[in-house]
Amino acid sequence: MIYCASVRLSVASRLLNSLLTILLVAGISIASGVAAELPHDEGARARTVAEAYLRDKVALWQERLNLEDWSVSLVVSQQSDLRPGTLGNIHWDADKKTAVIRVLGTSDGQKPSQAALLDMECTVVHELIHLELASLPKTDASRSDEELAVVHLAAALLALDRNDAAASATH
Repeated sequence: MIYCASVRLSVASRLLNSLLTILLVAGISIASGVAAELPHDEGARARTVAEAYLRDKVALWQERLNLEDWSVSLVVSQQSDLRPGTLGNIHWDADKKTAVIRVLGTSDGQKPSQAALLDMECTVVHELIHLELASLPKTDASRSDEELAVVHLAAALLALDRNDAAASATH
């Protein structure tokens, strides 16, 4: 069975983005040194930085969520590749244990900021949580409840991750 879950912009996700931005401003560095080895083409530079960062994050969060038996690929996408009002989506095949996560990248020619990379990681975590819940029964009525639960779980996991990173940086 193939299922698609799309990230919808909501008040909760906007609050999460604000929280992540506050953490970033508080001095939690995410992508230090990533931009040192970039090609000259600005569009390729943006994709290279985002893809390298996100591939590491997909692997990290797959391990943390115990999804290592899934083959998850990542596509940094343009808004035209996603449904309106979304930051990403995931398509999976439960029988084959394969999934493709699409994440909204930055505009061509723009190197992603640390805040943009945090937003993209948030989308990855959000989509992987949907994958974790893939085996649960779904109804039209349960979709909005699932989405809200996924937003809360992603926020909690990312906040814990950021707190651990901040604590490690101070020791």
